[in-house]
Amino acid sequence: MSDQLPEVVTVTRVVQETPLVRTIYFDTSFTSVPGQFVMVWVPGVDEIPMALSAPDAITVQEVGDATRILGNISPGEQIGIRGPFGNGFSVSGRVMAVAGGVGAAPLLPLARLVPGITFLLGARSSADLLYADILGTCCELSIATDDGSAGYHGYVAGLLRDLDPHRFDTICVCGPELMMKSVLNVLHEKKIVDRGQFSLHRYMKCGVGLCGSCSVDPDGLCVCRDGPVFTGDILLRSELGHYHRDASGRKV
Repeated sequence: MSDQLPEVVTVTRVVQETPLVRTIYFDTSFTSVPGQFVMVWVPGVDEIPMALSAPDAITVQEVGDATRILGNISPGEQIGIRGPFGNGFSVSGRVMAVAGGVGAAPLLPLARLVPGITFLLGARSSADLLYADILGTCCELSIATDDGSAGYHGYVAGLLRDLDPHRFDTICVCGPELMMKSVLNVLHEKKIVDRGQFSLHRYMKCGVGLCGSCSVDPDGLCVCRDGPVFTGDILLRSELGHYHRDASGRKV
């Protein structure tokens, strides 16, 4: 297919993962590196970037118009998939994955691919833990919940600090921006920030580095073309955790 034209796929099943998150399976599989993204076209609404949680699936949490439609989609309906785009995680040695909320989606394929991976999974509560059953069968899984209803009582960055990240050569991270900033700070404190690889989410229009809407200050790197995965040493001097830009380019 052309990189510029979406491939129309048909939804085959929808799985309710948590009260706020659903996984949408479709009738076509896409080959990608864990951490790459696709542009998902919701006809008549919008096209948005999303990670593949499986070769034939995306995992959705409602945050806007397009994800609201996706969150209520039914088998037999159609969407468009364009991509995959960007880079993915590049791992070596002992690998740890750190996920917060729906940030577990791009890390699930990595967990299934890398033998012996250690996985830290964070969420607001036990009901919000995403893929915990699956990850428990293929990883060394540790859990953190904000309210203490399961596992470590606190943020996943605190769990990371307690587990001594020096033991790992590659640390892959995805989740809410402030959670990733907290993890970045821990790695910086431990003087191993270069071992971190972080999957960023930014507003995107083209997905191929032409429009510049997803560029990151101060270096002007495009999340779609140069990311979405960036090493921690690059992000340490960036806008991460301070602000991002909306569709008009205004800082928020």
